[in-house]
Amino acid sequence: MKHLIFQTNNTWTGTLLRWTIGIVFIPHGLQKTLGLFGGMGWSKTMELFTENLHLPYGVACTVILVEFLGSISLLLGWGTRFWALSFIGLLTGIMFTSHLDNGFFMNWFGTQKGEGCQFDILAIGIVVTLLIEGGGKLSVDRLISTKNTLKK
Repeated sequence: MKHLIFQTNNTWTGTLLRWTIGIVFIPHGLQKTLGLFGGMGWSKTMELFTENLHLPYGVACTVILVEFLGSISLLLGWGTRFWALSFIGLLTGIMFTSHLDNGFFMNWFGTQKGEGCQFDILAIGIVVTLLIEGGGKLSVDRLISTKNTLKK
């Protein structure tokens, strides 16, 4: 129970799912933290979140850090269950505050006011699976849990 956060199945399922989420979200995190990929960087993103979207400062910081640190951690498979839970909160928050009012479908053809919740639901399904499955093969979690098992 002590190391439940690092426990993982020794399968490729967790590996493929965490790499998928990590690859999809790392550009978003890099946009918000460093201004890469056409992003605004930390200061301007915080300004947008707090002044325009009226998010509390702590929530705005959490959004940025989950996308940045969470995606890097998922790529490495470190703290997979913690970051999966963090992404569930992030995606649920985004869905209810920004996407649900726009319906279900993504805005593929620019005909809607904004994005629907389709992507959020898909990504939540992936991270819920990671919460259950763990980081899988090639993960820091696997190394930690294997090391702890050998100590016993």
